[in-house]
Formats: sequence, structure tokens, C-alpha cells
Amino acid sequence: TISLEFRNLAKVYQDVIADICYKMGLGMAEFLEKKVNSNKEWDKYCHYVAGLVGIGLSRLFSASELEDPVVGHDVELANSMGLFLQKTNIIRDYLEDQLEGREFWPKEVWSKYVKKLSDLTKPENIDKAVQCMNELITNALHHVPDVLTYLSRLKNQSVFNFCAIPQVMAIATLAACYNNQQIFKGVVKIRKGQAVTLMMDATNIQAVKTIMYQYMEEIYQKVPSTDPSSAKTQQIVNTVQSMSLPSGTLVSRTHYSPFYFSCVMILAALSWQYLNTVSKAAEEYVHTGEN
Repeated sequence: TISLEFRNLAKVYQDVIADICYKMGLGMAEFLEKKVNSNKEWDKYCHYVAGLVGIGLSRLFSASELEDPVVGHDVELANSMGLFLQKTNIIRDYLEDQLEGREFWPKEVWSKYVKKLSDLTKPENIDKAVQCMNELITNALHHVPDVLTYLSRLKNQSVFNFCAIPQVMAIATLAACYNNQQIFKGVVKIRKGQAVTLMMDATNIQAVKTIMYQYMEEIYQKVPSTDPSSAKTQQIVNTVQSMSLPSGTLVSRTHYSPFYFSCVMILAALSWQYLNTVSKAAEEYVHTGEN
């Protein structure tokens, strides 16, 4: 049972788990009786249900000596790890939560666009709904710098994988959600193949930074000039991307069509075949000359 397993743990681990569970219980009880109104309350709710998990895990990583003490001591970064994941889930699950009678989007944001949160599903409000969602996504993206700083401190490979994979899944999910009307009509998920690729690639900090850069770029390319949050979105994208590149690296935002890339791939394949043919011919010529 859970109780038995808990009693078998060393006291240092028991203390962390008991403390975090106690705080989570108090926090969840608080929000049983009130809704999420302000952005500060959104942060507070996400802290109770996810930020405390990040803090507790970080303390366990340090207590086990798998990671340095600073990982467990830096509560702000650990909290951001949880908030980024929780906000992503809340944004993505808007329609499901509405159908189940749950509301987690902060009123401070959605009230700027509609009178009731449920009004975002109405066809006549779809443009406002997307703008509202884009504002919340922009809010969530502000946790990414903390996420990158946190991950850069991790030394144990298993701990790194455990922490990094959910974060890259989250940024991929937000990129899929950004400016996407489907959030208010159905389900938006990343593809299974995409998820597997992320799991295989997110094994070191530079790989994670590259993934973050790519999905931030995807968001940047979809930012509508008429979106009320466009300036803030572009600003946080630029901030994250500046953290994700080695110093002195310049990246062009020139994008090419799929047809262009197809031509490049075909040209590369033909060039490779040509080089192989020439190489074999040269080898045969040399071999004939030697004989």
C-alpha cells in the first residue's frame, strides 16, 4: 500500500513528501470555494496543483544527492517547471473542462473578450476566443526561461530525462494550440510520432534548447499582426530564442515552401547517387589500370 511504502522511506524523503502533500491539500481546499479570477490567482492555483510537485521533486533530487543542493533550494525555478506544464494543460483542455463544468482560465483575461467563459465556444466569438487563448499562451511562455535555467543545472541523466521530456511536450503542445481555432471545437494533440521523436531527442540541455527554439519559431511565424498580445508574444519568443542559441549564432527567419524543401531533398539524393557512381567508376578504372 501507499502508506506502507511511505513508512519504508528514509525520514528525509518522508519529510519532503509530507510537507508538500500538506501544502497541496490546503491549496486545493482553498480553490474548492472560489474560482480563478486574476492572473495572480491563476499562478497560485497552478502552484498548488503543480508548482509544489516541482518543488517537492527538486527537494528529493537534492536529498538523494542525485543533484546539487541548489536544485532543491531554488524554489522559484522549480515552481516554474510545474506552472509551465499546468498552464499548458489548462489551455489545451478548455473544451473538455467546459463540458465537465470546470473553469480554470483566469477571468482577468477572458472577461476582456466575452461576458462568460463558455461564450468562447460560440461561432460568432471565434476570433475573440483565439485572441484570448493567445494571450494565455503568451503568459505561459514566460516560464520557459526558468525551465531552461532549471534544466541546465541537472547533472544526472535519468533526472534530466524525467524533467525535460514533459517540458518539450508542453512547448510542442502550445505551438500546436497557438492561434488554432480547433481548441474551441475539439481536441488538439501532438502526433504520436512527434512525441516519440521529442522523447528520443531531449537528452541534453543543448538538444532541449534547440527544440525550444524550433517551437518558439513556429509560434513566431503564426503571430497575427492584429492580435492584441502580438508584441508581448514576439518579445518572449525572442527572449527564449536568445537563450537557446550559442553566442554569436545568427539565424535567418526566411522560410521556404515544402516544394522548395522537396526539390532540395531530390537534388541531394541525385547528387549523392552521382558521387557514388563516379566513385565506383574511379575505383574500377584504378583497379583496371593496376591490372
